[in-house]
Amino acid sequence: MIVAIDGPAATGKSTSAKLVARKLGFTYMDTGAMYRCVTLSVLRGHISLTDEQAIKLLLKDVDIQIEMIEDALIVRLNNEDVSMLIRKPKVTSHVSAVSALPQVREHMVTIQRQIGENKDCVIEGRDIGTIVFPNAKFKFFLVADDFVRAKRRQLDLKAIGEEKSIDDLVEEIRRRDTYDSERSHSPLKKADDAIELDTSQLSIEEQVDFMVNRVKNY
Repeated sequence: MIVAIDGPAATGKSTSAKLVARKLGFTYMDTGAMYRCVTLSVLRGHISLTDEQAIKLLLKDVDIQIEMIEDALIVRLNNEDVSMLIRKPKVTSHVSAVSALPQVREHMVTIQRQIGENKDCVIEGRDIGTIVFPNAKFKFFLVADDFVRAKRRQLDLKAIGEEKSIDDLVEEIRRRDTYDSERSHSPLKKADDAIELDTSQLSIEEQVDFMVNRVKNY
């Protein structure tokens, strides 16, 4: 069974998805972390996004491993723990552009489908319910007020020693929303059969319980 959780940045997708997976006993897959790993590799290699051959070669050499160890999500890129590095502002500011590349998305979608093919999974991202697993049993689309999302992002950045103003973060979030929603390949959008959940005034526990109850009471 696939539980797809989509939506824009800082709506609570990652935190909720981890807890939903734990409560249901499902495997958790963070597709955003996968794209961030590719973005980190592109930045480290100083690769132009127009260099299709270089991107193709990079994808062949990228090995991404994601696992939950107790309450922590550990992300490894070619055996290096990059859990903190992929959350840095430089990666965040480039991830939408890298994720929009058709060959990157096609490669990642293939991997995601292979992982989810024979497992009960909770998978979060931006195109899970529309592109990756359009036949997912359950689809949720999370939204939230821009200011609330900016506050959440600010707390995330503080946790890794970074500081940014709310105004800058609101602008960054809106810019990314526009980019993700208007890209030609696998744009961010709500699946017709997805349940929309506004998390602006909800605690993590409330949004997790809402989704878990929907799945268990189906």
